[in-house]
Amino acid sequence: MQPIITITNLSKTYASGFQALKHVNLEIRRGEIFALLGPNGAGKTTLISTICGIINPSEGRVLVDGHDIATDYRAARAMIGLVPQELTTDAFETVWATVSFSRGLFGKRKNPAHIEKVLRALSLWDKKDNKLITLSGGMKRRVLIAKALSHEPTVLFLDEPTAGVDVELRRDMWQLVRSLQDSGVTIILTTHYIEEAEEMADRIGVIRRGEIILVEDKAELVRKLGKKQLTLQLDAPLERLPTELAGYQLDLSGDGTELTYTYDTQGERAGIIALLQDLNRSGIRFKDLQTTQSSLEDIFVSLVREKK
Repeated sequence: MQPIITITNLSKTYASGFQALKHVNLEIRRGEIFALLGPNGAGKTTLISTICGIINPSEGRVLVDGHDIATDYRAARAMIGLVPQELTTDAFETVWATVSFSRGLFGKRKNPAHIEKVLRALSLWDKKDNKLITLSGGMKRRVLIAKALSHEPTVLFLDEPTAGVDVELRRDMWQLVRSLQDSGVTIILTTHYIEEAEEMADRIGVIRRGEIILVEDKAELVRKLGKKQLTLQLDAPLERLPTELAGYQLDLSGDGTELTYTYDTQGERAGIIALLQDLNRSGIRFKDLQTTQSSLEDIFVSLVREKK
């Protein structure tokens, strides 16, 4: 399957000399939910803004379903919907008017049925005649999403879409995202809520200091980089670990009653079996055990942590 977005050697250097993007190469698969993660200032918004044609790149190329964003920008941008971080709306327009106007900006004919469908999906239908200035912050963010969907894009960018919104809106939004993916829309999102990426995304990309440092299927990322821990509640306290267990990554609790084995997720069965056999040979008995696994957040923090 051909990617719907192809980014080749993309860089952006501002007049101040700051290089926000450094030779980014990335492909977004058609119909996937792709989460772009990174610390503040890593280049997430710059990358999205460049793809959407808001910022001009210093070098490199971006294709949206084969359309170059520089030489075939009308066709490329018509395929894209963007939900920005900032609430940029005309405060004295009604909800219906501002969403309908956004559709017209892309040269689309009026389609009241589609606008109604979008507003109902976002629980905005009963607010359609309200002026934006009267809406809460959460409702204004819903309007931004409605505007981005007004022209029926095939690619939707969500830049921190749930920042500062309530739990109900967040839940509604992700239901909408799933339904959009089911209809064939490709979703690219940035988020600081790592649990959202863990729940929603098919693939994860991590950007740091303007460079893509990792792109991986979510499940494969957790499998390859995730750590697991096996915690054993011992029958009797230990003063110290026997020397024959030195080859394992073991931690003994301060009171000697708990032994924790940390291991990666590859070859875990063989490692645990060997450990339990060596414990038995050493005369160490346990009365209970439990396992825990790294979350996507743990992996993300380890990837972007800056060296002192």
